[in-house]
Amino acid sequence: MNKRWMTLLAVAAVMPAAQAQSNDTGDWIVRARAVYLDSANKDSTGLDLSVNNKTIPEVDITYFFSPNVAAELILTYPQKHDIRAGSDKIGSLKHLPPTLTLQYHFTGMGWRPYVGAGINYTRFSSVDFIPAVDTALKPSIDKNSFGLAFQAGVDVPLGGGWLLNLDVKKVQISTGVFSFGNKAGTFKVDPLLVGVGIGKRF
Repeated sequence: MNKRWMTLLAVAAVMPAAQAQSNDTGDWIVRARAVYLDSANKDSTGLDLSVNNKTIPEVDITYFFSPNVAAELILTYPQKHDIRAGSDKIGSLKHLPPTLTLQYHFTGMGWRPYVGAGINYTRFSSVDFIPAVDTALKPSIDKNSFGLAFQAGVDVPLGGGWLLNLDVKKVQISTGVFSFGNKAGTFKVDPLLVGVGIGKRF
């Protein structure tokens, strides 16, 4: 095969990726993800507290300050979890965990990996303990949590601005646990969040 044909084949091979790149430009990306929440369940109260793992929906909005630097706002609606002490269910709660990260996106390749770090705010609500636990311990928790968030992922251009997204986050979420108004310890959810989704850049 002569050099001319080799050159033509090389150009043909890179054209689809180049076309996807040219259609995948813009300052904004909006994504929808399905995310598996895997809780660390670190408890210092001695009650072996835990919340259940679950798959949750997630929407995120990314704005690019430059081709490499972006900020991402990560949102969902309040998520309900069972609270357990050992294997026994003792109540339930909801948590709303908006997260904001600053990202660095790597360019110059057909797919676009990124890393990020930022802050999470979680609001706990609808905290409800079963009557026996409520009578015996009068439990309560802090309703607000602030923590760090770390992120890594990749966007794969599909053409026309559409993207396939894979994303992993580690988020610090914790709350103080109280009994009769006295602090009994700290419960750390500290989840690992593994997501897959579709996005559109414009």
